[in-house]
Amino acid sequence: MSIFGDQHSLPGGLVHPGEDTATALARELREELGLDTAALPDPPRLRRVQDQLTTRPGRDGVFHRLHLVHVLRVPLTVRQDLASVEIDAEDRTEVAWTDVVRAAGLHLYPDVGQALATSSGPDADAAVLLPPMTDLTCRWR
Repeated sequence: MSIFGDQHSLPGGLVHPGEDTATALARELREELGLDTAALPDPPRLRRVQDQLTTRPGRDGVFHRLHLVHVLRVPLTVRQDLASVEIDAEDRTEVAWTDVVRAAGLHLYPDVGQALATSSGPDADAAVLLPPMTDLTCRWR
């Protein structure tokens, strides 16, 4: 925790060369949480897209990422068998499950909390393009 408070991060990672988005998502969730997306009642649904173009403290250059935020329905019976700490994190980061409404009140990375809780919730048909994260809109904690 920093002097600014906690920052919560969504599970995620990079797409490997030759990998499509769905495969990358399934791989990252398996690597980080031990979650098999094939065991879910519904496939992950793309809900938000956000471009990030920022500088980072202690690093040179511009940090550029395109965040594809998916919402998953993970039944309690599946959730209870998942890792309670991120499996591939060196610091063994604690995993905390929450619904999209509660997530709106957290300092999330990427900065999508408020947008997740808006009218096009998990049952909406189309993903929403969010305003980009920039040095003016994002503060690293």
